[in-house]
Amino acid sequence: MRSLVGFLLVLAAATSGLYLLTAWLPGGPRAGSGSLKFPSDLEELQELAEFLQYYNKEHHAYMILLFCSAYLYKQTFAIPGSSFLNILAGALFGPWIGLLLCSTLTSVGATCCYGLSRIFGKNFVMYYFPDKVTMLQRKVEENRHSLFFFLLFLRLLPMTPNWFLNLASPVLNIHVTQFFFSVLIGLTPYNFICVQTGSVLSQISSLDNILSWSNLFKMLAIATMALIPGTLIKKFSQKRLNLDKSEQKIYLLNGRKYN
Repeated sequence: MRSLVGFLLVLAAATSGLYLLTAWLPGGPRAGSGSLKFPSDLEELQELAEFLQYYNKEHHAYMILLFCSAYLYKQTFAIPGSSFLNILAGALFGPWIGLLLCSTLTSVGATCCYGLSRIFGKNFVMYYFPDKVTMLQRKVEENRHSLFFFLLFLRLLPMTPNWFLNLASPVLNIHVTQFFFSVLIGLTPYNFICVQTGSVLSQISSLDNILSWSNLFKMLAIATMALIPGTLIKKFSQKRLNLDKSEQKIYLLNGRKYN
């Protein structure tokens, strides 16, 4: 009960802080927090990107603060939909600043989730996901000699959702340093694809723009980066990791196939 109360207090404080940032948004042609919400589909994402373009130009520092706060909020409390924020980062801040922001925020936010789970959530994870934790614990122990590469494998080819890995890692006795850098490196290809996609989409105002050399180069970079996880997995899973073929099938927590 004490853990639940502590978690709810942290959640309430974080929610209040994020709300105040939106309420204190600097004045503009459409100022106000009514249009600010986490996007749930591409249409809402496009509307949000258009809404924030003005503020990004006129109040760039505040917009970075707001974006970082929103991103950390989603990551810390394991709220799905970070891919939309990755795309939004590419549209607002460009491909390279957007990638730097998203890679850093993904790692910091996931580590905050790790911390909350370690302080408040261990019993919750063990109670609701005992079989999943047992399976992961066994694989972690089998790959303890190359644990960092195993963690990279899990991030590059998620055998379980990333949010569950964030919650379960303290239970699995994974050191926070290994956890942080496995997230930073392992999710960079995914972040790169999303951010580059947002950057390309923000620059397309007509069909002619799609075939510009700049956009063609970015789309080629996206395709190349998408191939990297599979190449790394094939290389390291056979040489360094103790993985059974039957266990390389990917499942969601509800038992259905993830891919």
